[in-house]
Amino acid sequence: MKPVAPLSAYLASSEHIDATHPLIAARAQTLAAGAGDEREVAARCFHFVRDEIRHSWDFRQGPLTCSASAVLRHGTGYCYAKSHLLAALLRANGIAAGLCYQRLSVNDSGPPYCLHGLNAVLLPEHGWYRLDARGNKPGVAAHFTPPHEALAFALREAEECDFAEIWPEPLPVVVEALLSAGDIETLHAALPDQPPQGR
Repeated sequence: MKPVAPLSAYLASSEHIDATHPLIAARAQTLAAGAGDEREVAARCFHFVRDEIRHSWDFRQGPLTCSASAVLRHGTGYCYAKSHLLAALLRANGIAAGLCYQRLSVNDSGPPYCLHGLNAVLLPEHGWYRLDARGNKPGVAAHFTPPHEALAFALREAEECDFAEIWPEPLPVVVEALLSAGDIETLHAALPDQPPQGR
C-alpha cells in the first residue's frame, strides 16, 4: 500500500469526507468515549459502520448517499459511501484514514467489472492497515484483526485487482457515479469501474 499525499491530507475534512460536520463530530466522540487507545477507537468506528449502517443494495434502501454526513444521517450507503463515513469518523478522532479500491467482477466471474470501496487506517503499532466496512452477509465476512487483513472480497481472476494506492479523497469516477445516478437501482446497473493502468 502506498499513500499518495502528505499525512495531513488523511486527517483533513472535505466535501465528501466531512469530518468536522456536527453529526460526524458528535458520533465520533461517542464512539471514542472511554476507549483505551487508537486501535480501540478504530475498531469501534469500523464495527459501527460495518454493522449499523446498512449497505444500500443489500437492504434495497435509499436514498443514494455520498458524503459521510449523509450516510450517517440516512443510515445507508453503498460500499463507497460507507468508506467515506468510516474515514470521516476516524479523522474526527484524529486518526489518519484513507480510501482504497479493489476491482472486482460484478457477477463473480468475467465482465462487467466494478470498483469496490474500502479503507486504510494508520495504526501506531502496525502502520497502514486495510479494513472493509461494507457490511457482512452470507459469504462476506470482513473483520478488524490487525495486523492481519480480513476483507470482504478476495481476488479470483486476472482482471480483478487490488489498487496499491491509499487515496485521501474518493476517486472522481466514484463521486460522479454516486452524484449522478439518482437512485440505488440506477447505480447498481452502472457501477463505477476504472481498470488499472497498463490494462
